Amino acid sequence: MRRLQVAGDVVQFAEQRIGDDKIMENPAPPRWLEWAREIQAIAQSGSHYAENDYQRQRFQRLSQIAAEIISEHTTLSYLMLADAFCAQVGYATPRVDVRAAVFQDGRLLLVRERQDGGWTMPGGWADVGEMPSQAAERETWEEAGYHVKAQRVVGVYDANRVGPLEVFHAVKLVYLCDLIGGEARSSQETSEVCFYSLDEIPTVLSGERTKPRHIADAIAARHDPSKATVFD
Repeated sequence: MRRLQVAGDVVQFAEQRIGDDKIMENPAPPRWLEWAREIQAIAQSGSHYAENDYQRQRFQRLSQIAAEIISEHTTLSYLMLADAFCAQVGYATPRVDVRAAVFQDGRLLLVRERQDGGWTMPGGWADVGEMPSQAAERETWEEAGYHVKAQRVVGVYDANRVGPLEVFHAVKLVYLCDLIGGEARSSQETSEVCFYSLDEIPTVLSGERTKPRHIADAIAARHDPSKATVFD
């Protein structure tokens, strides 16, 4: 996972979860989070196109309001949120999360996240200037120790429509990848690396990183090369 650098501190927004159990049970994001996301996006895009200091100050205030809303409903610090929102520049768009579905002898490659102890297909945020397929290949090497080659897109998903919820909106791309080489290796972000047979896949998955739906779609794509890409 790539992390957001703010004022010299590593703010793990890519992995920061909104810790309200009642929120996580909801089938859709709570309205306050939808409002806060939209306000933050308007503020970010507005600041980008602002023509004078007055306009920039008004959009900065909108960004602060978005931070206040989220802080009031979660355990996240207002100052941390405000600093992170202020660091966002340019027109606001969803972030891109990539995942690699890698099979070996019918078994699926999963890594265990140190942050929450859940299992996930290797992946993370795509870097600026990087092709999404290359990001999936890179993340697999960094998190699992394997070289892979992306072959096709399994699915395009709304990455955080349900909990655990991210502060920023994102979309997820899952790639079916060929295993080229390497050997299992943990990383700063992953504590275990393992190929699981399809009837032994762990039930404890890592939040929104990998959902049962993503695994099921990857298995279906592997078994049927003609299967169309799924999408939200």
